[in-house]
Amino acid sequence: HRDLHSFPTRRSSDLQAESIRKSLENIGAKDAYIRDLQAAMAHKDSLNMALVMNLKGAVSGNDSDINIKVEKGVVFIDISDKLLFKSGRYEVTKGAKEVLGKVAAILKNQPDVEFMVEGNTDNKVYRGHPDLVDNWDLSCKRATSVVRILAKTYGIPPAKMTAAGRGEFVPLMGNDTNEGRAANRRTRIVILPQLDQFFNLL
Repeated sequence: HRDLHSFPTRRSSDLQAESIRKSLENIGAKDAYIRDLQAAMAHKDSLNMALVMNLKGAVSGNDSDINIKVEKGVVFIDISDKLLFKSGRYEVTKGAKEVLGKVAAILKNQPDVEFMVEGNTDNKVYRGHPDLVDNWDLSCKRATSVVRILAKTYGIPPAKMTAAGRGEFVPLMGNDTNEGRAANRRTRIVILPQLDQFFNLL
């Protein structure tokens, strides 16, 4: 009679022990995953900082016209339009091609990097060219001009690049001052996050 009552107790105890063991294994696996994810993010951050330092070193003579930074894990290179283009035009100036070559040399050393070249303008009405309708057109043409030089002159694979224009719609500053409008007229190179690698890690 005593054995009949003790059997379920032992079985219940075994099940609880097995449940605890599995829970501990799951906790251990989650902890390992979190450590791996943190290590991967730290590695990515260190690579981004190395890229930023290399880019800043390459264009150090143009500090006032080029701003290189990391925001939320993404590397941005903002180049003032006065360095790249004449007012209202989308042809890259000769002097700017040298600067783009320095940027391209760093980017070519990052074989897995893809990036977007993004044109931005101020909000002044555009009347500079009969073939362009507005600032959106101008920003797209400027981005395409930069991409074309990076590909044809400096050998960056076209498949690694995207050309985009955002017109006047993503300003850095207000357009009510000359300083603000000048800050908004820029070409931005965005080093695109490698989402496929991130998702593989997940």
